[in-house]
Amino acid sequence: MPDIKPQVYKDPRPPEYFAGFHQRARTHDPDWVYDVARIVLTPPTMLLFRARAIGVEHVPTSGPVIVAPNHFSQWDHFFAAVYLRRKIRFMAKSQLFSNPMIEFIFRHGGAFPIRRGYHDEEAFETVYRILDRGGCLLMYPEGGRSRSGGLGEPRPGVGRIALESGAPVVPVAIHGSLGVRRWRKLRLPKVTVQYGEPMRFGVVPAPSREQQLEVAGEVFSRVRDMYQALEEKGRRGVIKSLRNGIGTGAERRVPTGSPR
Repeated sequence: MPDIKPQVYKDPRPPEYFAGFHQRARTHDPDWVYDVARIVLTPPTMLLFRARAIGVEHVPTSGPVIVAPNHFSQWDHFFAAVYLRRKIRFMAKSQLFSNPMIEFIFRHGGAFPIRRGYHDEEAFETVYRILDRGGCLLMYPEGGRSRSGGLGEPRPGVGRIALESGAPVVPVAIHGSLGVRRWRKLRLPKVTVQYGEPMRFGVVPAPSREQQLEVAGEVFSRVRDMYQALEEKGRRGVIKSLRNGIGTGAERRVPTGSPR
């Protein structure tokens, strides 16, 4: 089993504590802190973990978009962002806002909190404001890190955001990041990030939970297909298949979706 701490779902701090983070995220883009973090973290991401990307061209260069990867490691934010010129906005669990230094980095680096275990509408309002301003949002369909060592199951959040905002969703498979937690044993993984073609869903103002789960399931099916292809063929095999015009799984499912 992966070495991972038990989850704490409910943050005891009141929602008012996080109001300032949401207000800034709704009105400001990431600033120089994001640029510094990129400079500092790019070398270990690309050299130690040998991270490489496939299909970066599938991520729109402007306009609202949701980037939806699987999630094994706290480095997944950086793996998903390092090859993108756009600045990604992150929804982070509120427990990570734990001291003034981290809060400063998150506030200026584009992250905003979600109080897991609560019906946190403030986080969703922040999401929609960011997308309305043409932002690039990272959202994990699984809702958090997988604790089983394998891909988890999608939760409705990404489906709700896709349907209510109408923003395209780029499914992303991050392969190899499960091994990041083993770095102390000098077992550094080789990480591959594959971006799939954008998925678009019509706007549904108040989607049911079933509709949200259906869309989340469609998105995560693409993620699973790409991940499985990377697992079976490896990075070189997937690239070769794409060059030869052979589907790697990412193109198998055409979204039928909920009534939109």
